[in-house]
Amino acid sequence: MTRALAATSRTEGRWKPRDVWCALAGVVSLALAAGAASTVAVPVNSDLGLVAVLPYPFWAGVLLLNVAFVVALRGDAAGPARRPVMMWLVVVLVLVLFGTAAFVTDVPRGEVAFRHLGIADALSRTQGIDPDIDAYFNWPGFFALLATALRATGLDPVAVALWAPMLNMGLWLAALGVLTRYLTRDPRRRWLALWVFCLGNWQDQDYLSPQAFSFFLYLVVVALLVGPLAARTPEIRGFRRADLAAWWRGRSPAEPRPGHRVSALAVTLLLVSVICASHQLTPFMMLIAITALTLSGRVWPSRLPLITAVVLALWLVYPASAYLVGHPPLANAGLEAATEANVVDRMGGTAGHVLVVQVRVFLTLVLWALAAAGAVRDWRRGRLDIRVVLLAVTPLLLFPAQSYGGEMLIRVSLFALPFIAVQACSVLLPTDGSTRPSSGAAGGLALTCFLLAVLTVTGRFGNAQYDVFTDSEIAATAAVQHLAPPGSAIISAAHPTPGRSEAYLEHRYRTMDDLCRSDMSTATCGPLVYGYARHNPAGAVVLFTRSSLASLVLKGASSARGFAELEGWLRAQEGVELVFSNVDARAYRVAP
Repeated sequence: MTRALAATSRTEGRWKPRDVWCALAGVVSLALAAGAASTVAVPVNSDLGLVAVLPYPFWAGVLLLNVAFVVALRGDAAGPARRPVMMWLVVVLVLVLFGTAAFVTDVPRGEVAFRHLGIADALSRTQGIDPDIDAYFNWPGFFALLATALRATGLDPVAVALWAPMLNMGLWLAALGVLTRYLTRDPRRRWLALWVFCLGNWQDQDYLSPQAFSFFLYLVVVALLVGPLAARTPEIRGFRRADLAAWWRGRSPAEPRPGHRVSALAVTLLLVSVICASHQLTPFMMLIAITALTLSGRVWPSRLPLITAVVLALWLVYPASAYLVGHPPLANAGLEAATEANVVDRMGGTAGHVLVVQVRVFLTLVLWALAAAGAVRDWRRGRLDIRVVLLAVTPLLLFPAQSYGGEMLIRVSLFALPFIAVQACSVLLPTDGSTRPSSGAAGGLALTCFLLAVLTVTGRFGNAQYDVFTDSEIAATAAVQHLAPPGSAIISAAHPTPGRSEAYLEHRYRTMDDLCRSDMSTATCGPLVYGYARHNPAGAVVLFTRSSLASLVLKGASSARGFAELEGWLRAQEGVELVFSNVDARAYRVAP
């Protein structure tokens, strides 16, 4: 008997040929995808984004990676492949899907990452936090942490911003991995939930931002709620008031060790405070999730929603009051206003841009449909987990509350995605952990994952024409920051401008589309921009870049001809002088 057990142990500890094949397939997939992406020329000149210019070897690598994952997931009667193999394949997927732009260029995508670096730099140079500067300084938690980390490590801020999407996805997956261990005992479902979460993450919110940081903390809080802070509840005998009161009082903590419960509660309260100090939206998502789980009887400390609401209210009343005085939280409330800002206003522009938006909507609907079908299947089998359903559905409650600059639907889909992915596994992997999926089911799963990956790359990198910057644009913004005297205004044509990473407090930053309220015609916008620049006491520098033109054209706000007319009109005005020019940018100084 002892010899048999020893032989079995040696066999289980030995890598099987399938494990080796899957690990090597991951290496080949990464080499194919990274090598193909590195050949893409910048700037990207397609209004479909990177999906239109990525070479075929990239897609071959993506297909091979999904096939390797399904083979490893199928495993044998004992379960999926070895844990290091599964982890390696997930790491490769993160690098392929979320590091594609880093293989294309060494410049961080999007202007917001540069702005966040500038805020962190401003906090490290000032003696305190001034909430009257702008909204970011009313929620400075993330920026204070970023400034401290950069100064303590000496890391290159631009490199941190470049690789932040992969780091944030790693943190999200780590938290989700812990969370799913409390939701299911099936290892296949846990790995597939992580995989689908990556394949459905087109929202592009994992850049260097308070949202990415707060979303990670949100997942940690939810993991604590469904784990150490979970509750056991008796069956509901009836729906009379006395029966419901007895059911509510009959809850008991699922965690038998009091010390672990107290520690988990202390960590939860700390994270709640950090989230309230770091981001505007995430605390409300967190409050809704905590309240829903508590009312369902699945959380032990029944007063946790009240404590969370008090912490959030105190932050809004005191540190964030400077921003809320002029920006009421419910100013743009209403389903009609939210739908117009989040859906209607985004369905415009060039044909390629509209197609990208439609792909994002289609991908979201597909995942929600899979999750709904999975919920029905689990309900019929008596295995439906109400916690997953609540965490997937409750973010929708915030959609009509605030348009959030036209991004509320994006944030709602992001907060629901982890639990949509968990619930979708009931359809994508309908068998239990003791049964291997058939060859046909495995082939269908591999094809589904590949198609989801194609849709995600299309939606995620659909704005590459204007959010992937060239070296010339980086040089132009650096020159403008040097040329503009302190106190002057820096006016860019549109938001996709990679500046503000330094001297954040020394200049006033505006964009033409904001000043002109999206009317970029020369007759309307020209005098507004010129008048604003001339009346600024220290003058202004007006910057025209390739990416800003591309964004206006893609969204239908202007045309290349109209943009050139506006620049020509401004150049002909009194006190306007060309001070910088290269292949992708021109900068004009406007005397006060």
